[in-house]
Amino acid sequence: MPNPSAEPAALALLRLMHLVSPALPVGAYAYSQGLEFAVHAAWVRDEPGALDWLRGLAARGPGTLDLPVLLRLHAAWQGADGAAVTRWTAWLLAARETSELRAEDLHLGRALARILAGLDIAQAQPWCAGRASFATLFALAAVRWNISARDAISGYLWSWCENQVLAAVKLVPLGQSAGQRLLHRLAEDIPGIVATAAALDDEDIATGTVSQAMAGAWHETQYTRLFRS
Repeated sequence: MPNPSAEPAALALLRLMHLVSPALPVGAYAYSQGLEFAVHAAWVRDEPGALDWLRGLAARGPGTLDLPVLLRLHAAWQGADGAAVTRWTAWLLAARETSELRAEDLHLGRALARILAGLDIAQAQPWCAGRASFATLFALAAVRWNISARDAISGYLWSWCENQVLAAVKLVPLGQSAGQRLLHRLAEDIPGIVATAAALDDEDIATGTVSQAMAGAWHETQYTRLFRS
């Protein structure tokens, strides 16, 4: 006989799977976050190089910037603190180190806002044409769908890893089996990155991805491009 008390947790897990699915039509597949230039410059040449690049970015990019901010946005939405939502959204957008990374975040945020508005989440509507960070709307969806903050940041980082591996498969290029090996290895890092993000104080939130910032800036004038960042 079904256990009614287990149903909310099961639904929350399914909602998280919906939120991190590559089929979510936000356009994340169009961005490589500097990886395209890294391959162009031969910084990333093969599967081990792609793993080193992505592991470093995951730990020192979203791991110390997006995830701790997402935790604060989750708390702000849960507490109906609109001022905190606005403040942390602006903070995260200001922390983007290149125009391409900022444009990507705004594009993904607005796209997710439109999806959530279409799913009857009224708080998403004002962000459809505003300066919305992807993490802002991701946190809103997590709160409305009863996804815990810890599960939300784990799912957010998994989604980031999956999109970056898909970009690496196209750019390096790598085979599909290599892509699965990369995802398997990156997944092993996620619990530790999540734990670190959860322990960061406000003043310790930052990004330490100098190579990505340089690659992103140079990508703006790269002669041929498949990706928008």
